[in-house]
Amino acid sequence: MSDQIRLTVAQAVVRFLAAQQVQRDGERQRFIAGCWGIFGHGNLAGIGQALLEEERSANAGEDPERPRLCYRQGRNEQAMVHAAVGYARHRDRLATYAVTASVGPGSTNMVTGAALATINRLPVLLLPGDVFSTRVANPVLQELEDPGSLDLTVNDTFRPVSRYFDRIHRPEQLPAALLAAMRVLSDPVETGAVTLALPQDVQAEAYDWPVELFETRVWQVPRPVPEPAALGRAIAVLRSAERPLVVVGGGVIYAGATDVLRDFAEATGVPVAETQAGKGALPYDHLQAVGAIGATGSTAADALAADADVVLGVGTRWSDFTTASRSVFGADVCFVNLNVASFDAHKQSATALVADAREGLAALQAGLAGWTAAPAWTERSRSLARDWDDTVQRAYTVGHTPLPAQSEVIGVVNDVTAPTDVVVCAAGSMPGDLHKLWRTRDRKGYHVEYGYSCMGYEVAGGLGVKLAAIDQGEDREVVVLVGDGSYLMMATELVTAVAEGVKLVVVLVQNHGFASIGALSESLGAQRFGTSYRYRTETGLDGDRLPVDLAANAASLGAEVYSVRTVDELRSALVKARESSRTTVVHVETDPMVPAPQSPAWWDVPVAEVSSLESTRAARSRYEEHKKSQRRYLRPPPTDDATIEGGDH
Repeated sequence: MSDQIRLTVAQAVVRFLAAQQVQRDGERQRFIAGCWGIFGHGNLAGIGQALLEEERSANAGEDPERPRLCYRQGRNEQAMVHAAVGYARHRDRLATYAVTASVGPGSTNMVTGAALATINRLPVLLLPGDVFSTRVANPVLQELEDPGSLDLTVNDTFRPVSRYFDRIHRPEQLPAALLAAMRVLSDPVETGAVTLALPQDVQAEAYDWPVELFETRVWQVPRPVPEPAALGRAIAVLRSAERPLVVVGGGVIYAGATDVLRDFAEATGVPVAETQAGKGALPYDHLQAVGAIGATGSTAADALAADADVVLGVGTRWSDFTTASRSVFGADVCFVNLNVASFDAHKQSATALVADAREGLAALQAGLAGWTAAPAWTERSRSLARDWDDTVQRAYTVGHTPLPAQSEVIGVVNDVTAPTDVVVCAAGSMPGDLHKLWRTRDRKGYHVEYGYSCMGYEVAGGLGVKLAAIDQGEDREVVVLVGDGSYLMMATELVTAVAEGVKLVVVLVQNHGFASIGALSESLGAQRFGTSYRYRTETGLDGDRLPVDLAANAASLGAEVYSVRTVDELRSALVKARESSRTTVVHVETDPMVPAPQSPAWWDVPVAEVSSLESTRAARSRYEEHKKSQRRYLRPPPTDDATIEGGDH
């Protein structure tokens, strides 16, 4: 009989998580870096007590060789999940945090964060408190009573946004649930939010656990290689191409495949466009880099997409922004998708190559030896990229007065930051402008959450990125770009950054409302309705601007603050912010009516089919014209014995 140790369920969870490691390419590292938490009656005596006990025993020098789980205190449950996600993304999904919250509203506050993690294919472990499993005191405070099922709780809302969900009713269930959770979290195909709901009475229940449960366990992160027949089909399609284009997504960066991508592009002469998550896979000034693609794309990438005959997607899930709602590519295009997930590899009726991005690109390059894109196509891509870079420079230096344009703010931030610094953003007009305009110089220099585009992610996500950089010994400044709308939704983790002594630089762009939705509203004939921050009058929210002082707000949360109005003042403040050891907010007002250079692509947002407003009727006519460019991409992929015409160039 194996040795046993008597612990509560919560103590067992904490001890197990501290001992989990992952290994890829022979490099081993701790997987759960710590636990974010806000305590209430649903987790205080369980997970909270267990984390306290870990801290006290570590401080007392007890069992110094045993790994411990660090506790970090957040201010908002959703923000804690965002911080864990930011950490996981910067660590290429090879490390993350657990997040605990109390029963009821504390736990359901985490649902948005869970959706964000799962949509972005990023691992985070959620440990929400739950109602009594024994039901002896039902209904307890914050319990949802469903007449149709006494087993239903508010935590069931996590099910559709979690890659794995379990509720631990008995201690005996815990080992299997923990192992299943780690299997999903560490799998690059399955990963996302994992939720283990912990009833508050069960958390405090003691059990005799086998000591083997708490031994160091190493989870192997695989690099699947291409299946030979699938590789042959993909190579055949690519060799047939006259005008090929590569579209890279986040999977290239997570797989550490950027060097192999560069070698592939240089050997074949194929231009490389980038999604939001893939931005930085090549430096912006690489000869084969043509910038952002899709609805927020560069003129270079979108022009090439329209004329490409074969598109190789690597590590992308082909969102509507990437494909411009399936309108950016030509009618006769063929897709080859290299993706570790079969689900994504088969999108767009593609020739699917299911494999790790690094291994797949290396295999494709070997199979394409001697083949290149047509020289005229390669030269055209470079010419278009140079033209776009000129457009970016003009946007950086537009010289708008009296208030700067948002593109000028981006330009100053890009100029002041070092190549290895990280820009963080998530929602509003800024992500689209950054996708088009930011000159990325490092594979980890660009961190824009655009899978869920969640307002409020920015400061919390930036905190997670900075913690990840610190843990890896990286000398990086993390610069958060956030609009006033997103800041007002969740600025709370400024307090956490100050408390933890984790320095952020936050550029807070004030434009008195929702700039992105305002522009979209106008284009759809809705006349920017409800998108400005105004006093209410007899005719609606159309009075004077609200006297909101966001600079004073940031100062009240403990940050050092500079409030500026000109580009020169912004530059000076950013230099001081980078030199400071404190979390610093630079507040700058911009003119939201000055757009960044427009992408030639479209985004499908339906317009009212009938309306008494002329602006809406005109927008509907434009919408119907754009709808004609949408395609279903139903071209059948080749079979093993298919012959594809084409040859070397």
